[in-house]
Amino acid sequence: MKVQLQQVSEKRNILGSDSGIGHALAKYFDNLGFVVFASVLNKKGPGAEELKRSCSERLCVLQLDITSSSQIKEAYLNISEMVQNTGLWGVVNNAGILGFTADGELLPMSVYKQCMDVNFFGHVEVTKMFLPLLRKSKGRLINISSMAGGIPMPRFAAYGASKAALSMFSGVMRQELAKWGIKVAAVHPAGFRTCIQGTSELWAKQEKHLLENLTPDVKKDYGEDYIQALKNFLLDMPVHCDSDLSPVLDDVLHALLAKSPHGLYTPGKSAYLSLCTFCYFPLWFYDFFMGKMQSTKSVPSALKASEAKNKNT
Repeated sequence: MKVQLQQVSEKRNILGSDSGIGHALAKYFDNLGFVVFASVLNKKGPGAEELKRSCSERLCVLQLDITSSSQIKEAYLNISEMVQNTGLWGVVNNAGILGFTADGELLPMSVYKQCMDVNFFGHVEVTKMFLPLLRKSKGRLINISSMAGGIPMPRFAAYGASKAALSMFSGVMRQELAKWGIKVAAVHPAGFRTCIQGTSELWAKQEKHLLENLTPDVKKDYGEDYIQALKNFLLDMPVHCDSDLSPVLDDVLHALLAKSPHGLYTPGKSAYLSLCTFCYFPLWFYDFFMGKMQSTKSVPSALKASEAKNKNT
């Protein structure tokens, strides 16, 4: 998509930028001449240090844990002081966590709550805090959701529900903020290779937490072999993800600068196809389609036993 870049240096953005898409966006917009306020979970972490080292002096790295009301307010006060009466042109809500990918029945409630805290409630609070600055500039609000926020996907119950909430919030904000001249967009990327999947050490810790919170009946029905296979699914995810983030960067740029931005962007392979399949085909076909895309050879223990029993009768 082609976008005119007049007076780019006057536009300002805030991003969740420790790693992945947010990190790439911060560098991308800094290179284009934007004044970037890059918020990070750890101001002394490697992601923040890399931004300070590789970007221009225009870029400002800010400490911001979006689950901390005090840090959100502090970031707002710092940015308000720097932008004064010009306001803020764009807020890009990007921070997110995936959690352990497993059947919804297996996930502890703590995973659901953590996903909602980071992927939804944190962004709502940031948005509410910074809207006065967007009103001054009649700027843009962009929420990075996920393909899993627009369509149901097996093993993404907690993550998908939190991203679906963010997508719905974006739609409502798009309608409500139009009267202020603020344009709102949701971005639903397909599978891109970022750090959201975490590390093998983190997966082992999450698997242990999952097993400790299962009731005896559920643990017996699914079996530890099945849960181990779920971890293998997580390990294999990066292989099927695209390392080229340029489709996401281009769409966010369009959402920020186009005179008439789209309300929804679906960058990446299969994102738009999957959404269309869900919206326009019968649900049984969509379920079959998704089952084929995400099928695994692993079967819960109770189902294995049932199948073996049926074969013997």
